[in-house]
Formats: sequence, structure tokens, C-alpha cells
Amino acid sequence: MLQKTIFCCLALLSFNLSSYAQSVVKGVVSDNEKNTLIGVTVSVNGTSVRAMTDANGKYAINVPATGKSLTFSYVGLQSQTVDISNRTTINIVLSSGTDLEAVTIVGYGSVKKSDLTGAATTISAKDFNKGPLIAPDQLIQGKVAGVQMINNSGQPGGSSTVRIRGNTAMTGTGQPLYIVDGVALDGRSARPTGNGGTATAPGTNNLSAMGTSSSGNPLNFINPADIASMEVLKDASATAIYGSRAAYGVVLITTKRGQSGGVKVDVSASAGVSNIARNIKVLNGDEYRSALTKYGLTSGDFGGNVDAMKAITRTGYNQNYSVGISGGNDGNVFRASFGYQNQQGIIRKTDFKKYSGSFNGNFKFLESKKLGLDVNLISNQYLENLPPISTDAGFTGSLISQALSWNPTRSLYNPDGSVFIEKGSTTINPLAMSDASSDKTKVTTILGSVSPYYKITPWLEFRMLASINYSTGIRRASTRSNINLQGVEATGDFLGGFASYSNTELITQQFTNTLNFNKEIATKLNLNAIVGYEYTNYINKGQNMTAKGFGDIAVDYTDVFHAVAPGNRTSNSYNDPTTQLQSYFARAIFNYDNRYLLTATFRADGSTKFGSDNRYGYFPSFAAAWNIKNESFMANTAWINQLKLRVGYGRTGNQEFPSGSAQQRYDIVYTGGQQSLIGVNNENKKLKWQSDEQTNVGIDFGLFGNKITGSVDYFNKTTTDLLFPQIPFAPANPGVTVTWVNLPGQISNKGVELSLNANIIDKQDVSFSLGGNATFIKNKVKNIQGIIKTGSLSGQGLSGVTLEVIQNNLPLFAMMTRQYNGLDAQGFSMYTDDGFTYYYLGNPNPSVILGFNTNVRYKKVTFTANFNGSLGQKIYNNTANSVLPISNLGTGKNVAANLVNTPIQESLANPIAASSRYIESGNYLKLANATIGYSIGNIGKSIKGLNVFVNGQNLFVITKYKGFDPEVNVDKSVNGVPSAGVEYVPYPSSRTFNLGVNFSL
Repeated sequence: MLQKTIFCCLALLSFNLSSYAQSVVKGVVSDNEKNTLIGVTVSVNGTSVRAMTDANGKYAINVPATGKSLTFSYVGLQSQTVDISNRTTINIVLSSGTDLEAVTIVGYGSVKKSDLTGAATTISAKDFNKGPLIAPDQLIQGKVAGVQMINNSGQPGGSSTVRIRGNTAMTGTGQPLYIVDGVALDGRSARPTGNGGTATAPGTNNLSAMGTSSSGNPLNFINPADIASMEVLKDASATAIYGSRAAYGVVLITTKRGQSGGVKVDVSASAGVSNIARNIKVLNGDEYRSALTKYGLTSGDFGGNVDAMKAITRTGYNQNYSVGISGGNDGNVFRASFGYQNQQGIIRKTDFKKYSGSFNGNFKFLESKKLGLDVNLISNQYLENLPPISTDAGFTGSLISQALSWNPTRSLYNPDGSVFIEKGSTTINPLAMSDASSDKTKVTTILGSVSPYYKITPWLEFRMLASINYSTGIRRASTRSNINLQGVEATGDFLGGFASYSNTELITQQFTNTLNFNKEIATKLNLNAIVGYEYTNYINKGQNMTAKGFGDIAVDYTDVFHAVAPGNRTSNSYNDPTTQLQSYFARAIFNYDNRYLLTATFRADGSTKFGSDNRYGYFPSFAAAWNIKNESFMANTAWINQLKLRVGYGRTGNQEFPSGSAQQRYDIVYTGGQQSLIGVNNENKKLKWQSDEQTNVGIDFGLFGNKITGSVDYFNKTTTDLLFPQIPFAPANPGVTVTWVNLPGQISNKGVELSLNANIIDKQDVSFSLGGNATFIKNKVKNIQGIIKTGSLSGQGLSGVTLEVIQNNLPLFAMMTRQYNGLDAQGFSMYTDDGFTYYYLGNPNPSVILGFNTNVRYKKVTFTANFNGSLGQKIYNNTANSVLPISNLGTGKNVAANLVNTPIQESLANPIAASSRYIESGNYLKLANATIGYSIGNIGKSIKGLNVFVNGQNLFVITKYKGFDPEVNVDKSVNGVPSAGVEYVPYPSSRTFNLGVNFSL
């Protein structure tokens, strides 16, 4: 009896052990370019068993007896499912994520692209533009259909303009909302604007001696080397979950994560040189003398041959280093990084230095690993030396206009070698201006977040995120008393000299709670849903001081403000009214049988920016998709691998206007020996969010084994309830000049986006792929009453002149000016209707946006090239209009080279006037980025994946535009209304070549 009992127990134990028997499957995961992939998720289908590839792309996973297949997934690449079939080794190659199975990050979560119903594009790190780029937006220039990215200035760290599906911004920047690892950015830079002025201070005038300088890029604090992927959400069905901040699109930035395995060190380093890419053609010394003779002028020739632009430019050197350290095990992983960048500008005395560090950790607790904590920290400090270049300099100019217009026959130096300065003259020596100016900034940013989460069940997860983004900027600017600049030059009893000090603090606090649900709720029907609550608090405050009358003292003026008379000092400070945003949101994605998809999103935003009668805005969206390829009638179409139809509609909003604009606001000033209140703006209880409604119809496809993939989208976007700072006819309070209102009328952007990628050759030793995108877009203003003017022009003869209008049935920022009809026999300009009537003569908005890229690999050698361009837009050449007119000849200033040797000799007395003469085609195609790399591979046991590369940026441009660069958008706003397509002596663009290396340890 005992023997039988023992036998039965052993049999039962054997059965139990066999039912829980496991096997170990190992392998390596790589991509098409034979690079091993770190952090690929490997899961056993039908179970909760998962593993991740280590630093060498290797994995090992325990597969239960019930496990039949493995799925490999990686952000930006195609997921792949394979049968195990008793194998113990499975090596996988994941294809490029251009198909519908790529994992895409969306608002507050991620989905497979096959489940995506909105218009969104993912760009992973391997497809980024290469080189020593300072800000993340430069990584995707030309890569995404519907997105136009413009470098506003060639200055290192300068601002950029990003437009998603056209321009609809009548106020503010019109830039997309940026989300970094779930944290929404403020969208403003803490670098004070203006050489002493502070644009963020309400009611503050620019107090600088030189005018307003271009702003900084708010994304400068992020090290591009730390970014894993960027997702661009374009239509309202994708962006509506961000509600009142998503009118201009959303860009999700995901930084690199730590991966399981031993400690891995990734190193990249590069160095290079930059030179001016294009010059504006002006007369040289000999040509100037010839022109003087032609015009019969006897003065103005000083006998020299001087290139002033060459004198203020140089070869700029750059160096860029980045180190990333990652590792971990048992689901607890980390990554830390350190970066240093030093980029000299091509203008002397200009540079940009950035120090960056980051840390992120993903930790799991409890035996069940259901409790987790994600930690993220980005810290950064950058230092700038800025040139005396402004966007609104008058007839005395700023550095670039001073150099362009310098008489090329006149020396920049005195006989003793000192820099020449003509006291009492309004002609400024650009070298003297450079020497007399000092403008330094320091911006420090810390972005930190903690995100605990708990997996209540395998299909239900609660997550909280708490974050703070703190940024502070300090700017010290001064102009020495020896320069012959009006208001700065020492004259009589005035000692001369000017200085300013500004500081800004930007703080954003965000708290988000979400509940995620992902489960099959019925046969073949899966629900992926999220509900959440979010609270955001914005703080913006600062101060600035100015002083004049320092004299020739041997110290930096910004260190001795107390050295000037109290009457020569000014100071002001500000603290924006409370800006808080309280939000409730939800999204549900239904997937039936991987064929029919339905997405519904809703967000309610309560904002203190809006009037008391309209505190809450409601932003719904709906989208549906049909995976046609998964239908039975497509079974025999083997050449079609993917085919999906998408339709979506949604509403988003915009609250990009000054804090407190709906309130009755006052400023406290000290005048007449006492304090008094001065109105800033009138109250408007009915002020509400600007509304954007968008419809999108799209189709995604993959053909011939996904060798050809692409998408086509039609969009129709209408913006209503336009936010605008109205100047009232009868102010409600003395001194008040502005009442913010919602204007009637609409701004319409409609068009078609095309994206196409082809893997033409994909073999072991050779691969060749082409990709391109094109966007056709039409912009129009509808039902606006009256005319809103903007686009101020600057320089000699153009004081108070504006170029652009917002007017019914015209595109946004239409160029409205005199129609130029050439020169008459006496050399004077002729205009239609003698110049008394202004005509619509130019559209600064492109009708076509282009991007093109190619990738070639032969064994260990790779070549990539990226082009971008646009067609149909016009540029107003304010530089040619006021800086280089023919009337300069003989007055000590230079002229544009194309004004001499013309069929009709232009009169020196021809008045300077705005007209279509200076409206030029802005069409261009630019080779923005090209890289040649050689993969050496592993060296010994320590160095892995060694790669050497040569990179070029801004290599050439095909255009008829006569300015520095057709990629231009100088800020020429009027009363807070922005402009577009006006060029006025900006910092020139540079051409850069770099040599670099990257490897792992």
C-alpha cells in the first residue's frame, strides 16, 4: 500500500513538473544595417513573460511549455512575431518602422501604428539629421510631410520657426506644443530678449542702444544626442487630447532609456569648421570707383579696397562631445549622459557653449514587479556671446548692415593701426561696433519628473507624473562710450556708454494622473483606453536695469551701475498674473479583428487665461480607420502588404497670449514724485480660447514586401475665435491701449500631404533607399472685417512703414504695397497709379513644402543626404530696400552690385520707398545635411561598433533669392501681431564640415 502511495505521488509530481516545464530561447536582435539593438522587448505571446535585449543586442527568455511564439517590438521599427517550433536560438532582424506595425508614441501612451487613426509621423534616432546640431527641432528638418522648419537666424542657438500644416497664428509664435517624456514645455525661452529690453515684461519698451535682437530657441536645453525618437502629431484627432494648447500641432520628444545588461558606455565626439554660406553682392573698391565715375561724382573715393563683411566674419570652429552610460537588471535600469558643445559663430566675438547632463531610471518593486517608478532629470546650462545685430535697427544700422554698406574704398583702420571711428558721423565702422559691444547670456534649465505607477491587473495600470521645469536666464549687455552711435557716443557733458542687465525666471509645474486600460472586452474586440486629470501652473517673472553715462572707465559697465547719476538709471520688474490649467481628458481606441478601428478623445481645459465667463474649453475628436489589407477579399493581393484608410475630425485650441489678458490690469509706476497706476489692458469676461477645427482623410500603404511604403493625407483646418489685442477707440481706463478680444472671421489652411519611401536594394552588402515628402497647402483669411497691419520695415526712409496685412480673402500676412513698374527715362521709380494705390503683390506662405532623403550602404561605408525646400512663397528684401540703395553712392556708403551697369541708369535722387521691386521669389532647394560614414566595427574586447564619419551642413542651395538665405523669418511684428517672410540684415547662415567618431565600451 505504501509503495502504491509513493508511486502515485511521484507520478503526480512528474505531471506537475512537466506542465510547468520551461525552455530557454536565446538570440540576437539587429536592424537592417546590421547594428545590434538595445532594449528590444521580447515577449512570449499569450503570457506575461517578457525580456529585453542587452547592450550587445542579446536576449535570453524563459518560455513556458504553453508558449508557442515570440514577439519582438522596438519603438520606430516593425514588430515581428515568430514561431518557436522547438528552437533554442532565434536571431531577428527588425525592419525600418515605415510600415503600419511600428510602435508610435501618442498622447499619454503608445500604440502600434496599425492601430493609429490620426495623422502622426515617427522619426527615430537613426533617421535624424546628423552633425553638431544645437536644438532638437533641427533633427527632423525636411523629414516630415506637412512640417516646415525655418532657421530664423544663422546665429548658433538662434530661434527657429516650426509650422505644422500651415500658419494660423495672428498672435504668438504659432509653434507646436513640445512634450518631453510626458512633460509639456512652456514654449518660451528664458533668455531675455533685446539688448537690455525684456519682451516678456508687460508694458516694457526695449531700452537697448541697438534695438531688439532675435530670440533664443526654447529647446536649446535638450542635448540632441539624448533623444531616441520624435513623434509629430498633425491632425486634430491625434492632438485633441492636449486640448487648448494643441492648435499648432504637437511634437513628442522621447529621450533614450536605460537597458538591461552590463554597464554600457556610448561615446560620440566631433569637431569641425564653419564659414559663411552665401554673401550678398555689393561693390568692391574698384567697382565703387567705377560707379562714382559713371555718375560723375568727385567725392567718396578713399583709394582703398576693403571687404567689411570679410573683416567681421571668420572661420568658426566647433567641438561636440557626448557620453551615455546605461545598464541594469531585473527590470531596474538607468541611463546617465553628459554633453559638452562649443560652437563658434562665423561673426567675430560670437559663440555658443552648452553643458548638459541627464539621468533617467526605471525601477520595479515588489516580488510581483507591479509597482514601478520612472525618474527623469535633464540639466543644462548654455552661455552665449551675442553680436550687435538687431531686427529693427534704424538708419545707423546694426553690425551686418554697417558692414554691407561700408564704403569699400575706405580703410577700417587708422594709419597707426587702431580702428577708425569718425566722431559725429552717422556712419558706423562695423569693426568698431564689434569692439565696443559686449552681450553675454547665461541660461540654466532643470527639467525633472517622477512617475510612480502600479499595474493593478495585467490590463489596468495607474500612473502619476509630477514634474517641474525651472529655467532662468541672465543677460549683460553694454556698448562703450567711444563708438559714434547716437545716444551712446560721449559728447559735451554726456560721458557716453550704455549698459543693461536682465534676468528672467520661467517655472512650470505639472501633475498628471492617468488610468490605462488595455484588454480584449469581447471576441476579437480590444479596448485601449485612458482617463486622466492634469494640473499645470506657470510662473514667469523677471527684472531689468539700464544705465548710461559711464564714460571711458576700464571695467565692464554691467558691474558698475552705481557709477552713473541716478537720473541716468532705469529699472523695472514684473511677475505675470497666475496662469493655471486644470484638465480632464479621456481617450478610447476600439480595435475589432485588426480591421476596424475607432478612436474617440475628449479633453476639458479650465484656464485662468480665459475670461470669467469662458473659463472652460471643450475639445472632442473622433477618428476611424479600416485596415483593408486584413479583409478576406485582399488575401490574393500578395503585392499589397499594407492598406489602411483613416478619417478623422477634431477640435483643438490655442491659449498662446499673455497671462492676465482677460483681466483689468495695471502697472505701478513712479512719476511726478509719487506712485500711480497705469492701465495695461481692459477686462474682457467673455475672452475664450481660439478654436481650430480640422478634418483629415488619409491612406497608408505598403507594396511589394513593404519595399515601397507611404501615405497620402488631405486636411482641412479652420481657425475661428481669433485672439487679437484690439486697440480700442475709447479706452475704458486712462493709459490703456489694449483689449484682448476674439475676432470674428476664420483662417483656413487646406492641402494634401504625400510621403513615399522606397527600399530599392536591401542585401547583405548593399542597400539603397529613397524617401521624400511633399505638402501642397493653401492659406486664406475669411470674413475678417477691416485691415490689420503688420510686417514693419526698417532702415533709412522706412520709418513707420508696414508691408503685410491680415485682410479678408487674402492669405495670412499678404504683402500689400506699391506695384513697381521699372525706372523711367530719368531713372526714377514708376508705380501703378503713381504709387497712391497699394496692391496685394506677394504671399509669404509656401504653397509647396518639400523634403527628400537618400541612404546608401556598401559593406561598411554609408552615405546619407537630406534635402529640404519650399515653393510658392515670396520674400521681402528689406536689406536691399533700405541698406543698399543707389542713393548711398557718394555718401560714404556702399550699394548693391546689381544697381549699376543697368540699361537705365537709376537716379541718385530716386526716393527710398517700399514696393514690389523688393519682393523676390523665395523658392529654394537646399542640401541641408550629408554624411559619409565608415563602420570599423569592434576593436579588441573593449571598443564596440566604432564608426567614423564626415558630415556637412547647409552644403548648397538652389535659389534665385539675392539675400543671405531664402530660409528666413526675421521678427517684424507690430503690436504683437507676427509677420512672415521679411529679411532684414540677419545673422548669415554658415556652411559647416565636421569629422566625428562614435563607439561603445
